[in-house]
Amino acid sequence: MSKPSLARGTRDFGPAQMAKRNYIFDTIRLIFQRYGFQPIETPAIENLSVLMGKYGDEGDQLLFKILNSGNFAEGLTETQWQEGYKKLTLKVSEKGLRYDLTVPFARFVVMNRSDLVMPFKRYQIQPVWRADRPQRGRYREFYQCDADVVGTDSLLCEAEIVLMIHEVLRGLGVLDFTVKINNRKILSGIAEIIGAPGQEGPMCVAIDKLDKIGKEKVEQELLERGFSAEAIEKLQPIYELANNQTAIFDNLRQWLAGSEIGSKGVAELEEVWTKVKNFGLPSPQLQLDVTLARGLSYYTGAIFEVKANGVQMGSISGGGRYDNLTGTFGMPGLSGVGISFGVDRIYDVMEELKLFPENQSITTQVMITNFDADAEAYGLGVLRQLREAGVNAELYPDASKLKKQFDYADRKRIPYVLIIGSEEIQTGVLSLKNMHSGEQQKLTLAEILGNFV
Repeated sequence: MSKPSLARGTRDFGPAQMAKRNYIFDTIRLIFQRYGFQPIETPAIENLSVLMGKYGDEGDQLLFKILNSGNFAEGLTETQWQEGYKKLTLKVSEKGLRYDLTVPFARFVVMNRSDLVMPFKRYQIQPVWRADRPQRGRYREFYQCDADVVGTDSLLCEAEIVLMIHEVLRGLGVLDFTVKINNRKILSGIAEIIGAPGQEGPMCVAIDKLDKIGKEKVEQELLERGFSAEAIEKLQPIYELANNQTAIFDNLRQWLAGSEIGSKGVAELEEVWTKVKNFGLPSPQLQLDVTLARGLSYYTGAIFEVKANGVQMGSISGGGRYDNLTGTFGMPGLSGVGISFGVDRIYDVMEELKLFPENQSITTQVMITNFDADAEAYGLGVLRQLREAGVNAELYPDASKLKKQFDYADRKRIPYVLIIGSEEIQTGVLSLKNMHSGEQQKLTLAEILGNFV
C-alpha cells in the first residue's frame, strides 16, 4: 500500500499553525471592518467564461481547469483532438478554480447590483488556486484577504488602502516594510514618450521582472517583444527614477510633460500622497516606484505592492485601481480599487522574524481532571459554568491517573488544571494548579470564575 502524500504546492496546517494563521486572519478582518468593509464569499468553482481573458495570457495558463463530468471526451473528433491546447480545453472543461478574488467579486457585483449600496466596500477571505511552479513563498493553494471599493473613482480610496496596509502590518508586528506605488497611466505615458504608444502591456510584463532578472535581461526581453533600440534608449530615465526618490514627482512630471495620460498619472499619485499626509499617518513607509507594473492586465490607475524588508520573500500584498473590470460582464464604467494580503507569505515572514505571540497555540485555558464517575458528573457541571462565563475549558475524557492527565495538559500547553476529587466534591473548594509555575490554590468556583472573567 502506497503512503499518502500531498499534492505539490499544497500544505496541511496543524493546530499550532492554525492558531497563528487565525491570528493573522483575525487582525486583518478587524481592520477591514474598522474601515467600513463588509464580508462576502464566492464559490471556489467559477465558469471558465468568467475567468478566461481577465489575467493576461500568463494568467490564463495558470488557471486550474476542471474536466467536465462523465465522459468529457465523448463526441470529440480526431481533428478536434489535434486543434491545440486552448481550443481543446474549452471543449472538455467549462469550469475552473478561482485564480483570485477580484474577478469573482466583479461577477458578484454585476449579478447583485440592484441589492448593493454604492459605493460598495467588501472584504473577502478565501483560498485561491494557481497552477504555478511551487517554490518558497509560492503555493498552488493559498489564502487571499481582499478589500475592494467599487462605484467611485475618488482617490480617497487609494489613500485609505495605504493607511490600511500600514495598520495591518504594524498590527501584526511587521514594522520594516515598504509600500511601493505606481500608476498604470504613468506606464502608458512612458510608452508614449519612448515612441511605443499602446505598447505598455508588453513593456509592463518585461519591466515587472526588473528586480528578479536585472536591467540587461529586461532590455533583452523588450527587444524580443519588438521594441526598437531607440525606444529602449529613451527608456533609460526609468532606472534612475527607480533608484532616486529625491524630487521624484518633479523629475517624473518633467520627463512625461509630453504625455497627457502620463501627466495625469503623476497628478493622481501626488494627490494620494497629499491625502495620506492630511490624515496624519505617522512615518509613512511609501515609495513611488516607476518600474512597478504588476502583471495583471485589468489595472488602469494606481498599483500597489508591499515588500517586507530584511527577509527573502516576494511581495506580501498588492492591488490597484481598475476602471472597467465589470464591463466584461455587461456593466461598463464601474470603477474600483482594491488590495490583497497574501496570508501565506505574511505567515512565513512572521515565522522568520519570530513575531507571533507565544500563547497563540493555546486554545484551552482550563482542563478539569477526571478520576471516576462521580468526579466526571461533578466536573460536567463545573465545565458548563466555565464555558458559560466565556472560559475555554475541557474535561479530560477518561478516568485516568493524575500524571497522565497532567502530561496531556502539558503537551497541549493548557495553562491551568482544575483538580476535582472526592474532597473537592464534598467541600466545594477546588484545587486550581498553574501548570507554568506549579503553584496550586484552593478556591471556590466563584473565585475561579472571578480570576478569568
